[in-house]
This record gives sequence, structure tokens and C-alpha cells, in this order.
Amino acid sequence: MKNFLVHDEKTRAEMLKNIGLNVIGDLFNQIPDKAKMQKLELENPISEMEVQKRIKNLAKKNKTDMISFIGGGVYNKFIPACISQIANRFEFLTAYTPYQAEIAQGTLQVMYEFQTMICRLTGMDISNATVYDGATACAEAILMAVRIQKKSKILVSKNLNPEYLKVIKTYTWASEIEVELFDKIPENTKDYAGVLIQTPDFYGEILEVIKPEDTLLIICTDISSLSILKPPSEYGADIVVGDIQGLGIPMDFGGPHAGIIACKDKYMRQMSGRLAGRTIDKDGEQAFTLTIQTREQHIKREKATSNICSNQALIGLCAAVYLSAMGEKGFRQTGYLSAKNAHKLSKKLSNIGIKTLNKNFYNEFVIEVDNSEKTLERLKQNNIIGGIKLDDKKILIATTEMNSEEEIDLYVKSLS
Repeated sequence: MKNFLVHDEKTRAEMLKNIGLNVIGDLFNQIPDKAKMQKLELENPISEMEVQKRIKNLAKKNKTDMISFIGGGVYNKFIPACISQIANRFEFLTAYTPYQAEIAQGTLQVMYEFQTMICRLTGMDISNATVYDGATACAEAILMAVRIQKKSKILVSKNLNPEYLKVIKTYTWASEIEVELFDKIPENTKDYAGVLIQTPDFYGEILEVIKPEDTLLIICTDISSLSILKPPSEYGADIVVGDIQGLGIPMDFGGPHAGIIACKDKYMRQMSGRLAGRTIDKDGEQAFTLTIQTREQHIKREKATSNICSNQALIGLCAAVYLSAMGEKGFRQTGYLSAKNAHKLSKKLSNIGIKTLNKNFYNEFVIEVDNSEKTLERLKQNNIIGGIKLDDKKILIATTEMNSEEEIDLYVKSLS
């Protein structure tokens, strides 16, 4: 049986002619030669057993036991063992989109319970069942605000996670939305669709937020911080977004991630992403189903709120299991310990002359040193990932419940 190729030589030639090229290779002329692989250097084939041995030897070179004080949107949090046991069940692991409610009740119920938990944490009326990540959630919330307010200008805090800001700029450029960055909210915001503020912000600072009277307030938050901080609803948030990596999701290669959007009930039909609802079936039994479906697969494309065609339901499942396993008391304790460790480390660093630049922080703060590069290298020599280099003199540090007293003391000792 031969491989099926959708285009024959004649079709390819016609396509190339239409775009003014001679051969397929011309499509890649803009790529520098040094970036191209000139030749694939492969060794002679070996057996499966030999491959396994070689991979294991390579894996031994990875440093997997380093002490982490890194943050900036990805945190080393405690993950109960039950999460992987439940999430790896084939019923969840292979599920994609639960369109057929009659065979997806388990997945739909998890989505519904997850939404309920997010609503309780944020204080909002309704939540979706995740989008791709926190950056996507921010961008989609801006599009929501523009649709609701029918205005094409948005205010965004300069202290937003820079990766989130990059995604926002991509979304808004394509949608012809004007983004203005600010240090302090202008007194007059009536010409703007909304104001997006991250608290705690990228540098860890907990901000005092005053709700603008004439526009929408979008709050981006670290969901795990809501274990001990006020829910955004209490300071007037209209839309709440965030990333749930800190809810039982590993740090593997910087992720994986999932984002959430929660809002007031009156904005429900402008919210992107998937929503699971609870109802009663014809037999009078509780049943779950997708509802308020505003995605482009279900309605006219020009009326769709988003072209998101999937979500992070499996990550949402992990977060729901995490919150259920930890319970309110356990979840609150992780937040308390994270904050306690951060303030303890900050105080001990100040005792050796290293200044903390934050005034009010949760579990993340910025220190000022003589040389960021050398400081992080000294920590690395003691098996510590010391934080994120912000510039030549500033480092962003994060602690979680996973950092012990001994690790904090080793951090300080390494810089003494």
C-alpha cells in the first residue's frame, strides 16, 4: 500500500506558478542556511533494549533534585499522589470534547464541579471550564470587555506578566484594539472598555485596587493566592482571569497550564471557552451537559465569542481533584506557608544586607543585588535555582509550601 499524497506533481507545479516560485525549496529561502539542517546524521540502528539503556544514561545527566525558588507564573507546589491516579484513568485521559452528554457524564460533572470551585474562590457568579492558559484568559477577557462596552481601547497594567502581555498584544493587534499601559489608573476611564490589573502582580506586589466607576475591571490573579487573600469580587471585579498551574499541576518544562475566566452573571454570554451546566433529565435524575455554547463550532462564526476549539479539561480535572483532596483547611494552609516562607526569606536576606524592593507581597518578591548573574550562579553551585533574573541587579524570588527552613537558611548562607 502506497502513502496517500493529496497533491500530484501537476497540482504542485500549478500552485508554485501561482505564487511565483519554481520549486518547493524556494518557500524556505528566507530561512538562514545556518538554521537549516544540511544532513541528518544518524547512527546505525540499535535494539530496543540498547535504546532503553542509552536513554536511562542520558536521563542521569539531568539535575532533577535542585531546590526551587523560581516563580514568575510557574510554581513548585505540593501535588497529592491521588491526582495522577485519577487523572490517568483512561476515561479522562482519552476524553476530548464531551459533546455526547449521554456518554460523558463523568467528564461533564468534573467540569461543573471545577467551575463551582473557581466561583467560590473568586467570588464571581460563573466560571468557564478553562482556556489554554493565563495569557489566553487575559486576552479573551479583553475581547469580552470590548464586546460588552463597544469600545476599542483597553488599559493594561505595566506590571502584568510580560508573557501575558505578549499574547494580549497579538490578540489586540489582530482585532484592532488599542492597548495603553499604565503605572497608575487614570482618573477618567470612560473611553476605555476595561482596565486589566494583575494582583499579586508579576513582581509579587499585592495591589490596592479601586474599582473604576465607568468601565469594567478585569483582575488577573494567582488562584492559589486566593487561599488567604480576598476574592476579587470584594474589590469590584467584573471579570477574573488567572492560571491554575499552582493547583496540583507539575512544573514540567514550564507547564502545563490552564487558564480560567470567571465573571458576573450578566456577562455570561460574552465569555469564551466551554461551560458545563447541571439540569434534570427526563427520568428526574441529575444530569450534566454543555450549555451557553458561544464557540464557533455551534453558532454562526461572526457571532462567536472566540475561535477556541479546545480547552484544558484534563488540567482542570487535576485542579478539581487537588482542591477536593486539600480541602478548604489544607488549601488555606498551603497559602499561609507560601507567604510565611517568603517573608521569612526576605527578612533573613535583609539581615545580610540584601534589600527587598516590595512593600506588600504574598509569596513572591524582588531583591536587589550587586550582580544578578553572579548571585544566581553562587546559588546554583549550592544546588539552588535562585529565581528569575529581571535585570543586572534585580532577581524575582518565589517560595511555596515546599520550601523548608533548611532550604531557606541554605539560600541565605549561599549569599553570606
